[in-house]
Amino acid sequence: MERKKVVLAFSGGLDTSFCAMYLSKDKGYDVYTALANTGGFTEEECRAIEERAYQLGAVKHVTINIEEEYYKKSIKYMVYGNVLRNGTYPISVSSERIFQALATINYAKEIGAEAVAHGSTGAGNDQVRFDLTFEVLAHGIEIITPTRDMNLSREYEINYLKEHGYEADFVKMEYSINKGLWGTSVGGKETLHSNQTLPDTAYPSQLEAEDEVEEDIFIDFVKGEIVGVNGEMFDSKVDAIRKVEELGSRWAIGRDMHVGDTIIGIKGRVGFEAAGPLLIINAHKMLEKHTLTKWQQYWKEQLGTWYGMFLHEAQYLEPVMRDMEAFLENSQRNVTGRVIITLRPYTYTLVGVESDHDLMKSDFGVYGEEQKAWTADDVKGFTRILGNQMKIYYNVNKEEQ
Repeated sequence: MERKKVVLAFSGGLDTSFCAMYLSKDKGYDVYTALANTGGFTEEECRAIEERAYQLGAVKHVTINIEEEYYKKSIKYMVYGNVLRNGTYPISVSSERIFQALATINYAKEIGAEAVAHGSTGAGNDQVRFDLTFEVLAHGIEIITPTRDMNLSREYEINYLKEHGYEADFVKMEYSINKGLWGTSVGGKETLHSNQTLPDTAYPSQLEAEDEVEEDIFIDFVKGEIVGVNGEMFDSKVDAIRKVEELGSRWAIGRDMHVGDTIIGIKGRVGFEAAGPLLIINAHKMLEKHTLTKWQQYWKEQLGTWYGMFLHEAQYLEPVMRDMEAFLENSQRNVTGRVIITLRPYTYTLVGVESDHDLMKSDFGVYGEEQKAWTADDVKGFTRILGNQMKIYYNVNKEEQ
């Protein structure tokens, strides 16, 4: 009897390592492992993960590099929308999981697999992101989740692998690190308590520029997209993001603690470092302050918040996301210019912008200094009419303030 094919979203960690062997040995599947790289793995790490997959019984392993797709279909719009969840967190892991799920299910359909699998537990958001993406794009393909369904302990998984002849260094690290192109999350015992924070040593990037005072950098945008850093122009936006990350990480910039509402209803707390995303988003936002009207900024802020929330909550495939993306992209037609930033240990200052579209450069006046397109009498009449509605209210209701 021919064995059924299952495609496993594979990272090489303990949970997915258990799943690979369990699905092959106990469930009788031909296991195809797929590593969807959104920028969190080096070439060396990808090769090591491939070797591990075959050792665990995979009949075929593929590494699907989707960094550019991830930028074009997600990061770009998060920058357009200045998306920081709860005003703090660049949506890194949340958005990565969606695109890893997309790559996994597309590969499963390509090879005619009867099932897909992931190693998410039942206590977090990722299970929903994988399940929902699989359900929408391939209704009818079986979804298998051993780690979640069997409620397994770490010790059980390690012992199972050992009993079947596979041993690896699965020592539980004191801090869990999830690195990606759009930020690195850091979890540890402190993140489980509301009144504690991570120690300095928990962050992967440490201060390298401690003997320096400060450093100025320049980020160039064209129609809202990052194109240059310190005068160097990049064909790949992914490379430009990495360059900003490299510069900011030297100063240990971008550390913070995110507290958010999970899809399943509980509060979640995680530390993160994201020098590149925070510098890029805040530089972009400052450029928009100079180049967009107040109502463009207002409505962009509303849509950016909704876009980030939907992305976080596994709603990427909802058609309204394409509508919001169209609005966000159209809003960027004049967001072109250079942003100057001063980096210092653990912090930075947005210095200013240079742009041909800077709305401060007008013939209408200089704020607080002089007016050129109206008279004093114009302002008197305008103010009188502007206050009319409030004057009527207080006259009718006889209220005193």
